Amino acid sequence: MSSDTTQLIKDKLDIVDFLKQYIELKPSGKNYKANCPFHKEKTPSFMVSPERQSWHCFGSCSEGGDIIKFLMKYENLEFYDALKVLAEKAGVEIQTSGDRDFKSYNSLYKVMEAAKDFFKANLNASPKVLAYLKERGLKEETIKEFELGLAPDTSDSLTKHLLKLGYNILDIERAGLALKTERGTYWDRFRSRAMFPIYNHFGKVVAFTGRILPGNDNPNVGKYVNSPETPIFQKSKILYGFSKTKNDIRDAGVAVIVEGQMDFLMMWQDGIKNVVASSGTALTADHLKVLRRLADELIFSFDADEAGEHASERAIDLAGENDFSVRLLIIEDPKLKDPADIVKHKPGMAKELIDKSKIAMEYFFHKYLKNKNLDLKSKKNNLRIVLGKIKSLASPIDRGHWLKELAHLAKIDEQVLSEEMEMMAVKSLIRNLESKTSVEVEEKLSRRELISQRLFGILLHIKDDLKVLEEHLKYFPEQYHSLYKNFLSKEVKDAKNELSDLMSAISLRFSFENQNIDKEDLQKETKNLLRELKIEYLKEKCQEVSELIRRLEIDGDEKSLEKAMLEYSILSKELEMSKSKL
Repeated sequence: MSSDTTQLIKDKLDIVDFLKQYIELKPSGKNYKANCPFHKEKTPSFMVSPERQSWHCFGSCSEGGDIIKFLMKYENLEFYDALKVLAEKAGVEIQTSGDRDFKSYNSLYKVMEAAKDFFKANLNASPKVLAYLKERGLKEETIKEFELGLAPDTSDSLTKHLLKLGYNILDIERAGLALKTERGTYWDRFRSRAMFPIYNHFGKVVAFTGRILPGNDNPNVGKYVNSPETPIFQKSKILYGFSKTKNDIRDAGVAVIVEGQMDFLMMWQDGIKNVVASSGTALTADHLKVLRRLADELIFSFDADEAGEHASERAIDLAGENDFSVRLLIIEDPKLKDPADIVKHKPGMAKELIDKSKIAMEYFFHKYLKNKNLDLKSKKNNLRIVLGKIKSLASPIDRGHWLKELAHLAKIDEQVLSEEMEMMAVKSLIRNLESKTSVEVEEKLSRRELISQRLFGILLHIKDDLKVLEEHLKYFPEQYHSLYKNFLSKEVKDAKNELSDLMSAISLRFSFENQNIDKEDLQKETKNLLRELKIEYLKEKCQEVSELIRRLEIDGDEKSLEKAMLEYSILSKELEMSKSKL
C-alpha cells in the first residue's frame, strides 16, 4: 500500500475519538491523558496529542505511536489487519492499492472465505454428516451461526474449485489449503472431515480445524487436522469464538476458557456466551493479552482427563502470573469427560458448575494436600509445589492471603512457610547464577555500556585513528570519556588498565590479541557499532524525557511540559531515522 493511502486513512480518523472507544480519556491542557491500557498503574501516564495525532505512555511500558500502532497493540493485530479495520472505519478503499504485500494478505483472506463457502455447501448437501453433527448435540442454528462445513472424501476437490474461481495456486498453498506433492501436483489438506472455520478477532476466516468423520477412523491419521501457521494465522494469538463473544466477555468481566471447538459450541449453545476455546493448543501469553483488555477473571474448563488436568494447571499458573483471578470448573461426574458432554447430557448444568467453580488455589490445596498420610519427604515436596504457585502470583496481596490459608490448612506456622518460600527462591537464584554463561552475565550491563566496551576493545586492538570516536563521544557513558583522552594522549597502557577495571566487575576480557581476526571486518563492525551506540543513547534520552514529562504532568507545569514534549518528538524522530539507516 502506498504511504499516501496510509496517510489518507490516518487523516480521516481523529486519534482522540478513536481511542475513546477503548479507554477513558480526560483533557490535560492541549492533550488528553488516561491510565495506560498496556500496563497496570494508578497515576495516568498515557498521553494523547491531538496536534500530533499520536500517543505515548510515559510510564513503565514507554510505548508510543500513531492510531495504527495503538490498534495493533490493543487488539494484538498484524499491521495489515489493523489497517484494514481502520480503512473500513475511514471509508477508504484499499483493495486497489498497488502494494504487493497488502494484495498478498487480501488474497489469502479471500481464498479462505471461498474455501469456507465451499465446505458449507458440501455440508448442506450431505444429510448424513448433518445428522452426525446433530447427534453430537449441535443444533441447526449453531451449525449455521458458526458456518460449519464438510471437506469431501476426494483428493483435490477444493483445489480444483478454487482454481476454477480464478484463485492462484500459490495463494491456495500459502493459505494452508493445499499440499504440493513430490510430483508437483496439489492435494487438498482437508479430506473427509467436518470443518470448523477459525476466525480472527475481527471475524475474518483465517484457518480451519477438520475433525475426522465416523467410519474413516485410522490409527495412522490424526483425529484432528489444523491449518498450518500462515501470514494471516498465528495459533498462539487466536482464540476460537472470540469474535462472537468478546462483547459478552467485556460485559461479564469474566471469560470461560474451554479446550476444543465442540466444547465452545455446546457451551455457547447452552447460553454461556462469555466463552472462548484455545482450540486444543496450550494457552499462551498472547491469548491472555487479548483477554486482559476485557476481563480480570478466568474460569477454566478443560477435559476431565490427565492431559486436561495438566493443561489446566499450566494455564492457571500462567494466568496467575498475569494477575488474573482464576477459577476452575470441576466435572465430578465420571461419565462426563468434557464441557460438550455436560451440555449434551445435562443441559443447563454448565451454568450451575460455573457458579460453583472452585478458586484455583483451593484446587491446588485439595490436589496436593488432601492426603494426610504422607511421609515428611512427600509432604514437604507437595508443600513446595504449592508454595511455588503462591510465589508466582503477581499480586502481593494474593500471595499474603494464600500463604495464611496454607498455614491454616497445613497446620504449619506462617513464618516457617514464608521462610521456606524465600529459601526456595534463593536456591533457584543460586542455580540460575551457577548456570549463567558470560553472555548472560554481560546482560547485567546496559546495551550502551556493552557496545562501548566492544568498541574500545576493537580500537585498542586495531590501533586505528582513534579520532573516529570524537564525533560520537557524547553517545558513550560518562566513564568512557577519560578513556578517550588516554587514547588521544597515546597512553594506551593507561587506557587498557582503565578498560580492564571497568570490565573486571563482571569478569569480562577482550582477547583480540593472538586471534586471527581480519582488520577490515573489525573496521566494518566498528561502523555498525557506532550507529548502534547512537541508537541506544537516543533510547535512553527518550526514556529520561518520558520520565520528565510524567513528573511535569503531575506538577501541572504546562509550559515546561510543552517544551519537554517537543524535545521528545525531536528525539523520537532522530531515533527512527537512525534505526532506518541500519
